[in-house]
Amino acid sequence: MSPRVPAGRRPLVLQVLQALLMMLLAPWRLWALEDDECTWQFVLNKFDRVGQSSASDRFFHQEPVDTVESVFRTLVDEPIDLEEVRGSGLGQQESWTRSPPGSAHSLNFSLQKYLGFPYFLKINYSCEGAPSEALIRKGHLTGLKPVVLVTFHSPVNFRRWKIEQLQIQMEAAPFRSKEACNAEEVCSMSWYTPMPIKNGSVVMHVDISSNGLGPIIPRKRFYLNINGFLKMQQDNTIQFTVGNELFNLLPQYFVNVPSRPLWYTVDQTPVLILGGIPNEKSILLTDTCFEDFSLVELNIDSCWVGSFYCPQASFSATIHDAIATESTLFIRENQLVYYFTGTYSILQESTSSGSWVRVLANECIKRLCPVELHSNGSEYVMALTTGKNEGYVHFGTIIDGRVSFEMLPKQWSVCSGIQVDNCSIIWAVFSGATNDLLLLVDRRDPAARKHYLVVGYNLVTEELSILYEIPEFIPDAQGLEFLMLQRAEPYTTTPMVPRGMFYNPYNNLLFIWGNFLLQSYDRETYIYLADFPKESTIKYLVNSFRGDLAIVTETEEIWYLLEGSYNVYKLFPSVGWEVLVSLQVMHQSSLYTTSETMVTLFYEQSKLYQLVYLLKGRESRLVKRLVPVEQLLVYQKLKNSYVLESQRNFLTPTFTNFCPFTVMRLQDLPDPQRYTRQERYRALPPRVVEPSGFHNEHSLAIYQGLVYYLLWLHSKYDKPYADPVHDPTWRWWKNKKQDQVRGEGWESEGEGAPRYPAVTCRRIPFPPTPQSYYFYLASNPRSTGGAYIEMDSYEKIYDLKAEAELPERIFLDKGSTYSFSVFLTARGHAFSINQMLGSPFLLDSHLGLGVVLADPACLEVMVSQSILVNRNSASFRVMLKDTSVCFAQGISGHHLKRTSMLVKVVGSAGHCFRNTHQGPRMQGNLMVPVLIGCPPGKRLAFDITFTLNYNRVVNKHYFDCVQVDPEMPCFLFRDILYPFFLIQDLVTGDSGSFQGRYVLKVVGGGPTLDTIRDYSQEEIYRYNNPLDKTHSLIWTARNRTTMEDLAFNLKPGQRLGMEWLCLKNSPCHDTVPRSIFAPEFFFKVLVSNRGVDKSTYCDYQLIFLLHIHGLPLSARQSLFFLMVSASIFVGLVVLYLMICFLWPFVVKACNILRWRIKNFMARESYYSYASSRVFSMPSNIPSRVLSKVPSKVPSKASSQLAEKGNDEPEKT
Repeated sequence: MSPRVPAGRRPLVLQVLQALLMMLLAPWRLWALEDDECTWQFVLNKFDRVGQSSASDRFFHQEPVDTVESVFRTLVDEPIDLEEVRGSGLGQQESWTRSPPGSAHSLNFSLQKYLGFPYFLKINYSCEGAPSEALIRKGHLTGLKPVVLVTFHSPVNFRRWKIEQLQIQMEAAPFRSKEACNAEEVCSMSWYTPMPIKNGSVVMHVDISSNGLGPIIPRKRFYLNINGFLKMQQDNTIQFTVGNELFNLLPQYFVNVPSRPLWYTVDQTPVLILGGIPNEKSILLTDTCFEDFSLVELNIDSCWVGSFYCPQASFSATIHDAIATESTLFIRENQLVYYFTGTYSILQESTSSGSWVRVLANECIKRLCPVELHSNGSEYVMALTTGKNEGYVHFGTIIDGRVSFEMLPKQWSVCSGIQVDNCSIIWAVFSGATNDLLLLVDRRDPAARKHYLVVGYNLVTEELSILYEIPEFIPDAQGLEFLMLQRAEPYTTTPMVPRGMFYNPYNNLLFIWGNFLLQSYDRETYIYLADFPKESTIKYLVNSFRGDLAIVTETEEIWYLLEGSYNVYKLFPSVGWEVLVSLQVMHQSSLYTTSETMVTLFYEQSKLYQLVYLLKGRESRLVKRLVPVEQLLVYQKLKNSYVLESQRNFLTPTFTNFCPFTVMRLQDLPDPQRYTRQERYRALPPRVVEPSGFHNEHSLAIYQGLVYYLLWLHSKYDKPYADPVHDPTWRWWKNKKQDQVRGEGWESEGEGAPRYPAVTCRRIPFPPTPQSYYFYLASNPRSTGGAYIEMDSYEKIYDLKAEAELPERIFLDKGSTYSFSVFLTARGHAFSINQMLGSPFLLDSHLGLGVVLADPACLEVMVSQSILVNRNSASFRVMLKDTSVCFAQGISGHHLKRTSMLVKVVGSAGHCFRNTHQGPRMQGNLMVPVLIGCPPGKRLAFDITFTLNYNRVVNKHYFDCVQVDPEMPCFLFRDILYPFFLIQDLVTGDSGSFQGRYVLKVVGGGPTLDTIRDYSQEEIYRYNNPLDKTHSLIWTARNRTTMEDLAFNLKPGQRLGMEWLCLKNSPCHDTVPRSIFAPEFFFKVLVSNRGVDKSTYCDYQLIFLLHIHGLPLSARQSLFFLMVSASIFVGLVVLYLMICFLWPFVVKACNILRWRIKNFMARESYYSYASSRVFSMPSNIPSRVLSKVPSKVPSKASSQLAEKGNDEPEKT
């Protein structure tokens, strides 16, 4: 207790104590501010505006742009193969070829066209009291390069998109400003990186940090979300599609206006909206979590539906409720509900509504209730009715922007279900894991007394039940911090008036709030938190889903609750807040004034923020401000944890620290990627040969094209056939790098038959390749464009190391464990010998560590303690393990069960803080969300490389198709096929043989790729059933194990031999060949471990094509082909014999005919010649000469002589 002092001196002592406290804390704050005076800044620029000082663009373009193709065509001496770049679209199928097994270049995978992203990220930093341009030049000259880490949030609809946790790390490239400059080198500059966009992701956060050189600038996180509610006008101006932007923030919009909650789907919403502006159909809209925002007047009709069944006394244009989802905005004005679906081409097909759509037109809606966490691939929103449909809930489901509402309960109203005549639903919450709808119901008895119930309704079973009846009056805690309600405790005369509920699926905590605060872990037993005063009424709750809960009352008070504890702390107004404001005023902070109004309160990355309207003279503005919860608690602890002791006639304050430890560290943390499932790529800008190190538009275009291609390779890597090297970037540089990775090492088993090889890899050096040549050109410098592309700078990172903190979330597969150690150094003497322990070597420790599991049936934990007496410390080893009972098999990343683990140091809640350069941080309570199920990033793949090698050795030969398809190798029908499969981890890079049990069945096929069809369930059963009696089997197994129902072949182990049958009633029987070669057939094969493999939660499903050639002919087809072949052969023989026998006669006849024709032609020509000689004889010839000319026909000799003369050409 405090010593007694004269009454007149107490206020002075308290004033001196407060001043002393401020003086003690001021140096710490000054030191922190000295480190934090520099901060990162960024804007978005389109490619044609790079280098402009004041350029800033909105983030709404989503399609790739063709701005880098011309640049890449100039890179004739860089590792860019332009011959592989074909086609003209991102959506086209990739072109990739596979060489025969044993080739060093097994896969040639190429993009159709080098494309780019619409935006660049322009990065600067600023420090107080110094010109920014000089600081940026100084940072560049000292080696500073910003490192940008872009994290893509997974989409909601896992049925359309693959669930993955993807990051890309880039280094910013320095770039001179295009403004006029008189300096020799540079006046102003900035750093630029491409701003990547990924299909299926509209929410991204960007972490900007330093590379460790130059000035110390703290890491900062920004949200960069795609705004699908903007459009480009014909005059190239940007306009909102939801309404008209207003540019005047009038004071009456915010001053003395109550704050309102910010409702949205957590981690999935790119655009946030906030209503509540009095008498205006306007909302605040932001796509950067209120780093900047716009005031938009909505273009809605503002009708009023008040009637005899809609009891509304007055009309108001105020937007009362506003909820934002991944692509759709919901608002309520009066009793009308509207929604607007944005334009997100990378998220879904064209489902934009184009305008506000009114829903539930015939209903009177009194409230919209949000569902802050998505589940089952959908988002949800609930509308509570009044009037004619009182007692019903309109349950809205949003899938890819398509909105549908369903009125629940289906059979009868809630009032009828709980057998009351008069009731009203006050609030509703939804649990997606159990499909339970929890309703807060106001029941009125005939005496007009109100009773409040918690009613549960299951959407699957349609069961309606009363879960809990809230007490009529507030309990009397009698000085306790909390009280478990058992109906036997004393009560006050203050009625309990509930206003709403909140449910956290991670720790199963259900809060009921009003002028009280109740919490329950099982919806049956409730705990009353007595620290919250019954004189205040809660208006809304804000949860971080990481163990923090903020409370806002009707009088704008802010309270704080650390989940797992029972102490509720008042943050505003409080003594701690007064100290904080005083210190901020001393530092002339622009974020605090004496006159301000809170607009809303929300969590962002586990930090509490306010949106505050500041009034400062004529300058009024709306700002986003951090609420330093830990700092406020420290101030309050210092205020309440001191005593005044008399020393030499002076009163001296003595502070007491209630924290049980002085040091807390996390040790032995495993590598994070295996548990966080975070995939990360690294991309560095191309090197420039300019001595100053500045890039130009040419090199920036190259950088953007390479980043685009890197992410394109990632998106196209999920193929049925596994690559020889398990890495998406391998096929990019495989023909350009100097070293190749080859697997080797076989293990024999019986009769010399090889089994699955031991994984042994070595690097085989090859002669110098183009990689050395490219480096030589860049070193000299002779690279075209002045840029050098370093192939090792574009890679996937598999070896991230753990930081000194627990991850944001962990994923656990069946039976998986996660372990770490907590090291604590005790305050004072914490260890003693306890005689009750039975041995002097057993010490009793005052340090205790507890682990709270939200679902003890799903998780188990083991904690072991090691005491270090010489260090006055203790180390606790914590191992969390999945119990393998709470989840069935599921596809990777689908339907994960949410739960959590809370690590608590006994006595630390609200008392322990750790000083950092960014202020105090709370210690002793560590809450980690846990997701149970099949982790994202795992897949089953067909190991074609090893399958070909193994079959070649076992079958002693391998015959490919006559017409070789490099993409799909063939297998011979008469050979036993031994397929092998891989389990590939896309996050850690692990790839190994699938050792579990699986089912293999043929689900489709056809003689050509164009004629492949899917078989029906009945056909699949007949074609794959080993006990089939209809002669329909396609294949059978050499080593067969069957399921209990003997339906399909079950293959344990590694060596499965598939023998092809193609019996007479199977689709591959009697296949007609399409050429002179043997028939071929394409089988669509399904491999799945669902229901048969108990070693994992993952439901691996792989569908791939098998090309089989050399199918035998049936007896009918064989006879037909034999007859046809024999007929053709006999016909050819007969024709040959006929030719042989008749050929001499034909030759003789031809000669006679030829002689006659020539004889006739010679006779005619002779007579013509003789006649011409007679008529052309000269007149001076004597008549006696003419009389001697014979008048008879020439003889035979003369005729032959004439023929001979005709045959020989006349010689001249």
